[in-house]
Parts: sequence; C-alpha cells; structure tokens
Amino acid sequence: MIRDVRANGHFILILTYYIIMARPKKMKKAIADDESQTGRLGQFGSAIAQIAEEKGIDKKKVIEAIESALAAAYKKDYGRRGQHIRAEFDEVTGGADFYLVKEIVDETTRVFEDETEETEVRDQERPEPSFAEAAEGEEKIPRYNPERDLTLDEAKKTKKDVKVGDIIEEKLEAKNDYGRVAAQTAKQVIIQKIREAERDSMYEEYKQKEGEILSGVIQRIEGRNIFLDLGKSTGILFPSEQVEGERYRLGQRLKVYLMKVESDAKGPGIILSRTHPSLVQKLFEIEVPEIFAGTVEIKAMAREAGSRTKIAVSSSEEGIDPIGSCVGQKGTRVQAVIDELGGEKIDIIEWNESPAKFISNALSPAKVLHVELNEEKRETRVSVPADQLSLAIGKQGQNVRLAAKLTGWKIDVVGGPADAEAMAGKETKEAETTIEKKAESVIEEKSEKKDGAKKEEGEKRD
Repeated sequence: MIRDVRANGHFILILTYYIIMARPKKMKKAIADDESQTGRLGQFGSAIAQIAEEKGIDKKKVIEAIESALAAAYKKDYGRRGQHIRAEFDEVTGGADFYLVKEIVDETTRVFEDETEETEVRDQERPEPSFAEAAEGEEKIPRYNPERDLTLDEAKKTKKDVKVGDIIEEKLEAKNDYGRVAAQTAKQVIIQKIREAERDSMYEEYKQKEGEILSGVIQRIEGRNIFLDLGKSTGILFPSEQVEGERYRLGQRLKVYLMKVESDAKGPGIILSRTHPSLVQKLFEIEVPEIFAGTVEIKAMAREAGSRTKIAVSSSEEGIDPIGSCVGQKGTRVQAVIDELGGEKIDIIEWNESPAKFISNALSPAKVLHVELNEEKRETRVSVPADQLSLAIGKQGQNVRLAAKLTGWKIDVVGGPADAEAMAGKETKEAETTIEKKAESVIEEKSEKKDGAKKEEGEKRD
C-alpha cells in the first residue's frame, strides 16, 4: 500500500508508476480493491493526501503537479513540439483527459508567414514561437504557429461567438502506453512542481511570522554567518545582527527575531536578528501576561544590544503597577529576559505624559533636581546632584544617550548641589547654631548684669 511507504520520494515514484505505466483497467481494479478495504478514495487519494500533509502544501497543488506531469508525458510520446497540452486528472479513478489548447489570433497579434514557407514546414517539427523583427521602439509580435494558434476565421467555423484572445480546447485521444522517457519526464515534473509548491508554502508561512520571535538551533557556522534550523526551513543570522561579544556554538538553542522573509529560488530567505529592539519587547510579551493581555503597554524602548536597554511602560487599568508587573515576584520575570539576552542590563521606568517627568524617569537611577525644557528645539537642560553626575551620564555617556533615544529629546546634564536633603539639613543646623549662640549671648549678658549689680551693692555697704 502506498500509505505504508514513508519516504516522500517513494510516494512520487509510485504515483508516477501508477499514472504513467499502469493500464487503466488494472488501475481501476486496484483502486476498487483498495476502496473495498479502506473505504476511502484508494491508493491515489491516500498518497496525494499524505504528500500534501507531510509537505505542508494544499492538496490541489499536488493534483496540479500530477496534471502537469501527465501533460508532459503525453506531449513527449504523442504530441508535437510547440503544442500546449492540458490534462485533467481524476484522483478517484486514476484516469485523465487530455486537451489541445489553442489561442485565437489575427494579424494584430501574430505575424503570418508566406504560404510557400508554411507548406515547407507544415509537417516538420516547429520551434517554440519566435518573435518577428520589429522596428526600434515597437512591440515585438510572435510568429503564427498552427500548433498553438488558431485564426479567427477557422475558429468561427466551429464556434461563431468567439473573438481574438479566446482559448479553444480540443479533446485528444486517450493513450494507454507510455515509454520510459515519458515516465521519467513525468516523475521530474512532479518532483519539481511539488518542490515549488513547498517553497511557496514555506514562504507564505514565514512571511506571516515577520516581526515575531522564533526558536531555532544553530545548524552550522560559515565564517561569521550563523545558520539556524527553524524546523521547516533555515534562517541566517548575519554579523550585523549578532550581539557583540556573544558566543555561538553548534547545537545551541536561541530565540531570534524574524526581521524579513525574501523569496528565493532555493527557498525562502529568512533573515534573523539578535540586536533588534523588538526582540526585548517580544520577550517581555512572553514573560509578562499583563503585556500580552494589553493591560500593561510598552510605550517606548531604547536598546544598545548586549549592554543595556531602557523601556518605558504604563498601565491602562488602575491598581496595576506596570513596573512591578514587568519585574515580577523577586525579579523572576525580568531576570528570565536578562538570561535570554545573555546578561544584558534592563532599566524599566514608568512612562509619563509630562515631558519633564518622563525625562526625569528616563535618567534613572540618577536623581533629577530640575528639568528645563525648550519645546521648540526639543532640548532640555537637566540638573542632577553633583555627586550623581557621572551616574546620570553613565559609562561612556550610555545612560543619557539611551534616555535621549527613549524620550526623543536632546538632553544636557549639568551638576547641581551635592544633595538637596543635605543642603536642607545644613541650613537647619546653621539655624540651630545661630539660636544657640544668641541664647548664650543673652545668658552671658544677664550674668554680667547680675555680677555688676552685686558689685555695686558691695560698694554701697563699704
């Protein structure tokens, strides 16, 4: 039974054998026996359905491949060069009908040869339609070929309501025997058509996944290019899309961002990325149910792959802490994202409609004392404590650079007082010292007055 054969190549070979080499009576008998045993369409239906399922293509595509193979085989043994033959395959009976397809033409669509030339080549094999010489700038018109063209006058003899450009099909005599070359041709056509259908199916499938995260295993490394096995196809990770300093090894499983899918003759060209900012966003959607549900939204994001990422989040429902939702209990959620990114630092801040407040949050973990905005130029001057100036700027300016990308404002960071709380404490201490000094002076003054009074009283007694 065909359905017991697991290899797809065997399916195609057996299909070709039954379609091309077997006699119709034997086919019908075999199909009837199989239907009586299985209650299904039989060997042909089972084989076609299984090929379509394993290749991930539409069943109609397999039948179209079989029809193309039958037409090619018929033309090889019984047709003539230049003819356009179409086959209609019956998957239940395994039989097929063949038609000679011709297009109705006239002088405006074809170049007609002289009668003497036509007589010489009438019984000879004609080449495929060639184009007549045309003047520069004019559209080339193909030559008339009686094997695939039919004049309007000839077509009206059989059907009156036809016009130029219509297609007429003439049913051909069914044939039972085919040669080895015809069978080989049919097999090649089936294989090619199924491969094309499989390639188109994979392209459409992965095209719909653009902008999503895929999980793949590193299949091979060629130079600096990394090839990942994605299951049905293979994607490529170019050096520009790799995280600097990240190590890759064969068999390693990675989560990657599907950037782009391009159509290629050898299969869909799937371009992957590990540096795209949306990779972080998609990872948070996986780890944080609130983001996936839409109650917590990532409003903005800035990333320097492999080093640090800042994301601004907000909540659309009261009572939900957006930062706490992203961090998770004991930091489990954000830690899962960090581990997937190879230890990349992630700053989660709260988004705010006020530019000043948003910029203050974006410079976290540094504290901001004052924000001065220039809305026309979208520039801002931010004052931070002097002892946190380096923290606000970050290593090689990374913190302020990411904050600028996140907010869309040009940020100029300047140092202010060392610490506002310390200054307030200092003022309080100075005030207390002043009060103490005044109290001491008052006490001393009273003591001096008392001593003076005692001295005067003593003098009077003497």
